[in-house]
Amino acid sequence: IVPIFGAVIAFKNFTIKKGIWGSPWAQPWYQHYKYFFRSPSNVRIITNTITLSLGKLVVGLLPPLIFALAISECRNKYVARAIQTVSYLPHFLSWAVVYGICLTMLSESTGVINGLIKSFGGKTIPFLTSNKYFRGVLIGSDLWKNLGWGAITYIAAIMGVDTTLYEAATVDGCGRLRQIIHVTLPGIRKIFVVLMIMNVGKILNVSFTQVNVMMNDSVRQSGEIIDTWIYTEGLGKLNYSLSTAVGLLKSVISFMLVFATNRLARKWECAIW
Repeated sequence: IVPIFGAVIAFKNFTIKKGIWGSPWAQPWYQHYKYFFRSPSNVRIITNTITLSLGKLVVGLLPPLIFALAISECRNKYVARAIQTVSYLPHFLSWAVVYGICLTMLSESTGVINGLIKSFGGKTIPFLTSNKYFRGVLIGSDLWKNLGWGAITYIAAIMGVDTTLYEAATVDGCGRLRQIIHVTLPGIRKIFVVLMIMNVGKILNVSFTQVNVMMNDSVRQSGEIIDTWIYTEGLGKLNYSLSTAVGLLKSVISFMLVFATNRLARKWECAIW
């Protein structure tokens, strides 16, 4: 808890020489917030952050759930285990390696995909250097990297569903699809809600490492997020107070979102279940 008190520099003009308590208070106290909200790039970086976060929220919840259902329904358990193992291995790759793979596949000049497009007489697509496609590349690469890892929680939850419910559903004439709808999904709904709450709390925290590694000047317009702006304007210019102020603002907003999502989730459960 003690380091949290260091957040007071968000309301000071902090310098390393004077320290936290010796640095003068900002005049007015919201000086750094005023600078952030009046920044010419403010609307752009907030829009980019929210857009990428919502995209990652969707691909972080639904595709892993569908993938987990597909694996759990696979009759050959050896094949299911092999697919599951291969699918979560990319999670352990660094973003630098993932970017290298993306470069190999998506480069406009030497990429495999553009090579296939050219071989069929098509026009190459600048996936990594066009603002039109860059957000999709970020979201898609995040999905590929974390699909298998995100499915692990769902698979564990599915394994915990009472098997007698499936037996009863079979006796009642339910096929596999109806068993998924009426037994599996209701059985893992609480896990889904918990993961949703956790992901909503990170909605302003797009992976800094991913964006910093993959972004270039050509796609800064669509790729720059709050964290990369903080890195450039705050840490890059030794303006630690500005960095702390924006970080504190993100934490407060994230807490409010988690609290609100939790309240909505409880009402949703009461209304549906």
